[in-house]
Amino acid sequence: MELRQLEYFVAVAEEANFTRAAAREHVAQPGVSAQIRRLERELGEQLLDRSGRTVRLTEVGEAVLPYARAALAAVAGAKLAVAELAGLLRGRVDVGVVTACGAVDLPSAMADFHQAHPGVEVTLTEGNSAELLDAVRAGDLDLALVGLAGPPPEGISTHVVVDERLVAAVGPDDPLAEHTEIALYELRDRALICLPRGTGVRTCLDQACAAEGLVPRIAFEASGPMMLEKLAMRGMGVAILPGSAGPGLRAIPIAPELRSTLEFAWRAAGPTAPAARAFVEHVRQAFAPL
Repeated sequence: MELRQLEYFVAVAEEANFTRAAAREHVAQPGVSAQIRRLERELGEQLLDRSGRTVRLTEVGEAVLPYARAALAAVAGAKLAVAELAGLLRGRVDVGVVTACGAVDLPSAMADFHQAHPGVEVTLTEGNSAELLDAVRAGDLDLALVGLAGPPPEGISTHVVVDERLVAAVGPDDPLAEHTEIALYELRDRALICLPRGTGVRTCLDQACAAEGLVPRIAFEASGPMMLEKLAMRGMGVAILPGSAGPGLRAIPIAPELRSTLEFAWRAAGPTAPAARAFVEHVRQAFAPL
């Protein structure tokens, strides 16, 4: 008994026609008929009733069909297991990360993954959250660590790593330094220092201001929190930061509460490559929400 005989038998049973089955299997119709006749001779029973306009299963054929399908499924599963292992051994994972993401130790996670799977190449691309999400949706990146200001976009699944409240950071001599909390509208006339558009923090700020009917005065933009802190320390404005502020700065929670997250994001359907799927599972286990 050969696999191709089972394949042809299943095709004829499902198509109820030798010609359509042959076209489906990309072989000549006489070849399909010959292989099924050999199968019938080996089993000692007729599997197909060829007397009518359509081909029908005999009682024996009905009994054999589930086993034929199971055998073909088992072979397909074995091939998939080999392909998965080969892909994981020799695969590639394209990862994106927001600029100046010091709160998440992604390099250590990448190093641990490389140690476990030394044959997998892992690439790293920096960008802002909007750019990285577009790359994930387009399939240019397998996953990315991005900042979000709300639910993930349609078609994207995420794993939250950091969830922080935004604060207004000022130097010790700023009039706001004595506040324990500050309303968003109280910042309407202040020069603000923030991350650029396309980042989770900036999106959160812009959405909150729009909801309050405010237009934020963005005096300076910088790609990382450290530069924002330095500018605020020199009295250049109020820095909008996630979570906390550096030494010497006063971090004041903003009301209503504004929150920004750092999340690993990938296509909702999941990566197709075995190595990428393994990396997604690796970061899910390595990073519990902070």
